[in-house]
Amino acid sequence: MSITKEYVSWQQIESMVAQLAQAAQTQSFDVMLAVTRGGLVPAGMIAYHLGIRNILVAAVQFYSGVGQRADTPSFLQFPADPFISGQTVLIVDDIWDSGKTIAAVKSRVLAAGGTPVTAVLHYKPKASLFPNQLPEYYAEETDAWIVYPWEPESER
Repeated sequence: MSITKEYVSWQQIESMVAQLAQAAQTQSFDVMLAVTRGGLVPAGMIAYHLGIRNILVAAVQFYSGVGQRADTPSFLQFPADPFISGQTVLIVDDIWDSGKTIAAVKSRVLAAGGTPVTAVLHYKPKASLFPNQLPEYYAEETDAWIVYPWEPESER
């Protein structure tokens, strides 16, 4: 099986961020929750467009060892419930592949009493394990392996 890699430029990222921000500006958000690591860069850029200053971080890991993917996520860092309770939370990640990461973050936001809204640069509907869910905001659909400009050369 051949994997198609799509290398995304900074110019493309800026365009996708502007597109997401324009779509999301019709809604009001109390706080942004950036999913590490991939969501940090787009979250910061979207925050500037939407004027969001309150940015929290969710560090999620699905690996239990080298090359061993766990079924459930480990939250290395997640905001305390009072920071999310009663808040409309814009959850930002770079890509919705299987959807497991963002679904886990979304569940934690709901459990804390927040209202989650998801935004990603790329959405992979064919890879998603959640056929009845999709991100509220996304810039592009793809089946390709996406390589972002902030990724180190060793991962390209």
